Amino acid sequence: MIVNAQRILKLDERDPLRELRERFKLPHDEVYLDGNSLGPLLFQVRERLQHTIDVQWGQRLIRSWNESWIELPGVVASKIAPLVGAPPEDLTCADSVSVNIFKILAASLTLTPARPIILSLNDVFPTDLYISEGLATLLGAVRRKVKLTNLDQLEKSLDDQVNVLLMSQVNFRSGEAYDVKIITELAHRYGVRVLWDLSHSVGVLPVNLAANHVDFAVGCGYKFLNGGPGAPAFVYVNHELQQQLKQPLTGWMGHSAPFDFNPEYQPAPGIDRFLAGTPGILGMSALDAALDLWREVCLDTVVEKSQHLSRLFIEMVQQSPVLNSPENNLEIIHVSARGSQVSLRHPQAFAISQALIDCGIICDFRFPDLVRFGFAPLYIRYQDILTATESLAEIMSTKRYQQSQFQQPGKIT
Repeated sequence: MIVNAQRILKLDERDPLRELRERFKLPHDEVYLDGNSLGPLLFQVRERLQHTIDVQWGQRLIRSWNESWIELPGVVASKIAPLVGAPPEDLTCADSVSVNIFKILAASLTLTPARPIILSLNDVFPTDLYISEGLATLLGAVRRKVKLTNLDQLEKSLDDQVNVLLMSQVNFRSGEAYDVKIITELAHRYGVRVLWDLSHSVGVLPVNLAANHVDFAVGCGYKFLNGGPGAPAFVYVNHELQQQLKQPLTGWMGHSAPFDFNPEYQPAPGIDRFLAGTPGILGMSALDAALDLWREVCLDTVVEKSQHLSRLFIEMVQQSPVLNSPENNLEIIHVSARGSQVSLRHPQAFAISQALIDCGIICDFRFPDLVRFGFAPLYIRYQDILTATESLAEIMSTKRYQQSQFQQPGKIT
């Protein structure tokens, strides 16, 4: 079907999520296609933070711990639980994704020391690999090893030496979505536990952790959940494993009675043993407020729009004489199943991304040659897809990306 302005207008008019856009603070002269890296500010988050600062911290001070703060990890987790298909009692909110991966891997390796290998894919998100490598170095190469493979070689890499398989549900470069059910079942046939990183999928894809008998999962709160920069992460542990596991970061919040101040550590029952230190209340409050929006939203509707936005973008790139021209050397990264992003490959990907940002299309670059577009369904309009592709076509046709100001990378790309 040919994409035109009239079709775009009808799509926006019929969008059941269209009114949610007004809840976000978005620049009027920009199209924000980077919500898969950092979600924008919700007005209700700003209001909550103001209350947390002025009233809870400013007036109530330490009394706020008993009045609400101490319960926040569980309260926030209970709001995330429906988005990942998990019972609230199997989830908690704490620390960062990296720290939670360390906890889970160490606990799993300790539980089954005869299986020393952490298995992952070569192109999983790098922090997941760095944490795995750091843990293996800490424990020693004889006792613990990290083994990397490709998806098409995954089954051949599974054996009785593998302890845990570390996977991202969505490939952060290509946007490919992996089948949680199939891969988890495959690993379990070999007695291997699976740890899923949901950072690029929670809020835009169905997950169903409990139904798929997932062992472990982690995810961040600052992408599609819009919890703010550095928002707390969450950690899920299947209830059948919780009492068996001993996580290494035995901080006081994971103690069975933290305010007894017992000098000996006794882990809390259930998922609370995966807490460690005192939670950062400003970040936790912001995420808690952001998640309230999901009480009004059906995840299936969000997933449907996510996929429609991606298909529309691909369709418009393919229909554009400029963008589809062999001369421009622009390649769509096609995948069999997709998260809420599309990546385009080009030798000058960084410069193209910078030129797009300069004209108000906020996207990002992934080394070595990908321009990445994230489609967050809660606030992205179909009109935004049209604007983005028109801007991209203008940049490619004029070769504006070749200008010198677009060639110098910053610390963040």
